[in-house]
Amino acid sequence: MAGVFPSEMWLDSLKEHLNADERYAKIAKKWEGDLVFDIRAEGGLKEDTRVYLDLWHGKCRDAYLMKNEDQKEPAFTLTAPYGNFVKILLGELDPMQAMMTRKLVVKGSMAYMMRNVPTVLDFVRCAKEVTETVLEDN
Repeated sequence: MAGVFPSEMWLDSLKEHLNADERYAKIAKKWEGDLVFDIRAEGGLKEDTRVYLDLWHGKCRDAYLMKNEDQKEPAFTLTAPYGNFVKILLGELDPMQAMMTRKLVVKGSMAYMMRNVPTVLDFVRCAKEVTETVLEDN
């Protein structure tokens, strides 16, 4: 799955999907915060990878693979081994359970995250749909 996630194609598809999804727009209308997926290499992923997503009021304003020189201080950094991210994207691991069991480590306001559980879960729904679509197309 490393050719699918994380890739520029996956990120472009995710951005497009988030911006077109009315359900996500409604649920995430109060969300304010960018985030970074800090993906630790393992299995099919050969090197640590960082993904940046700028999420704002139900829209994705930007999404890209970060370069080493990128110096972003996002509202949230989500760190996990590649396999845990994949399990979340395939629906095999609940994202909230992953956070609580530290299979997905969150840097940022956990209180804000917990107040916005519906937004988090709907974001994951969209990411899962994109992953499934990209896998089917490849």
